[in-house]
Amino acid sequence: MMIRKKLVNAIALLSKFNPLKPLFCSLLCKPVSRQFGYNRGTPIDRLYIEDFLEKHHTVITGDILEIAENEYTLKFAHQPFTSHVLHVVPGNPNATIVGNLETGENIPDNKFDCMIITQTLAFVFDIHSFLKNCHRALKPGGVLLLTNPSITPVSRYDMDRWGDYWRFTDLSMRKLLELYFPPEKIEVVSYGNYYAAAAFLAGKAVEDVWRRRLFPADPDYPVSICAVARK
Repeated sequence: MMIRKKLVNAIALLSKFNPLKPLFCSLLCKPVSRQFGYNRGTPIDRLYIEDFLEKHHTVITGDILEIAENEYTLKFAHQPFTSHVLHVVPGNPNATIVGNLETGENIPDNKFDCMIITQTLAFVFDIHSFLKNCHRALKPGGVLLLTNPSITPVSRYDMDRWGDYWRFTDLSMRKLLELYFPPEKIEVVSYGNYYAAAAFLAGKAVEDVWRRRLFPADPDYPVSICAVARK
């Protein structure tokens, strides 16, 4: 015990006078990427989103709405389906609808069998109006597939354009959805754990970490909150 205590004290003393300590501290205080890991490979939250959509691919059919692009529609939908892409401002060549789910502008009623809304609600200030319009846009029996950030860095790109407002827990996501969808038709699941959250905050990609350690989920350290809500 005495030897161990002396060793700890010696290491502490060396650390105190180590001329490289400021450099090490500086490196530890900076992420390896500020692009969520995109510049290094696959972002960790995108792995969770794809796992969630794969598990619910059977409902991704019919008239499907996605925001800004239809990447997940093309990857997970099954026939027959029609892809619709919503964008808030004109000019997006992928967009088939120019409209705003927050204000309801140009959003049709009872139109979609499935809406895939990934990592969007955090950047909408009036989340109640947004979810109300999602419900209105779904056909009876239609399904909303919703993913949202929980433990995550600020998205500077979105913050500088329209704002970055919210982070969610499984409880807050369920309470919000229950205002507009029947409670028995809502499923909420969290993805992530301490290892995943620390890696994601550091800007590491899936390719940088031990993939198997990104699962299973620890509800106290959620990276992504995913939900299914049926009208």
